[in-house]
Amino acid sequence: MKIIVTGGAGFIGSHVAEHYAKQGNDVIVVDNLSRNRLLKKNGNNFKYNWNYLKKFKNVRLVKADANNTKILLNETNGADVIVHAAAQTAVTTSLMNPREDFINNAFTTFNALEAARKNDVKFFIYCSSNKVYGENVNRIAIKELKKRYAFTGKYANGVDETLSVDLCEHSPYGCSKLASDIYAQDYGHVYGIKTGVFRMSCIYGPRQFGVEDQGWVAWFTIATLLNKPITIYGDGKQIRDVLFVTDVVSAYDAFIKKSKTSGVFNLGGGPKFSMSLLELLDTLKKLTGKSSKISFDKPRASDQKVYVSDISKARKLLNWTPKISSREGLKILVNWVKDNAKLFG
Repeated sequence: MKIIVTGGAGFIGSHVAEHYAKQGNDVIVVDNLSRNRLLKKNGNNFKYNWNYLKKFKNVRLVKADANNTKILLNETNGADVIVHAAAQTAVTTSLMNPREDFINNAFTTFNALEAARKNDVKFFIYCSSNKVYGENVNRIAIKELKKRYAFTGKYANGVDETLSVDLCEHSPYGCSKLASDIYAQDYGHVYGIKTGVFRMSCIYGPRQFGVEDQGWVAWFTIATLLNKPITIYGDGKQIRDVLFVTDVVSAYDAFIKKSKTSGVFNLGGGPKFSMSLLELLDTLKKLTGKSSKISFDKPRASDQKVYVSDISKARKLLNWTPKISSREGLKILVNWVKDNAKLFG
């Protein structure tokens, strides 16, 4: 197959590219290497995944913006699959510059979908977000435990795909991801492209350059190992289900191989692989023997106290289930950060 990965030099995109390259497919990575600029961070680690993928002879790297219509149309000609991972990824960044967030999320997705339509691409995978549910998540009843909050009642097993995305606050990031999510669904209905929309919870793993604004599992791991202070926004009992990155790729692959129609899937570790911020810090202390200086601040705008995915739809329709436990995944991440500490100086 010919696989196009937009944002392929990013965290998830690079793992998608690696997976399909190892299977012998022709992989084209389209990335403008803008992550550090968008997050206003310094350093050269934004090229790490780009350089990592150079070792695969069947991966071709195209340094270009996915909003470049001419380039994207040309590169997707003859493609079987587009995995659209290119995006602006931080809620805080979207609040500061909503126009750029819209361009990098909603318009980029539209451009990729148009390329798929015009080139008769069979499969389109869209990396959506749990933020499409917005403040509706915070209307779900929760209970407070010693070190975490938890859903109760109907959503005790997590949020399923029927939760409303309407009539609530989202943040600009949530809006741009939701617009993209709906466009991807509609291109599946109207133009017959088999679209897999994956509303992802917290994804983590090696080659993730987490920062305070985005990628909290990786950021806490990096900060712990490098003795950097950590600020918790809220009380630290906020809970997310976490999913190791290779399990994400296996879900995409299952959709391509097994799904008979387009579909929307909540994708995370589910209740079994959920943790609060405080619980993650406890686990990291056990794994590393280290702990950072912790301070607390007020909760961030549009934050969700609890988000856990109900992944039963993906289990049923894709015959997919997470394989990497949270503890196993964290060990892999810790070892990767240790081996590459110079990247985070």
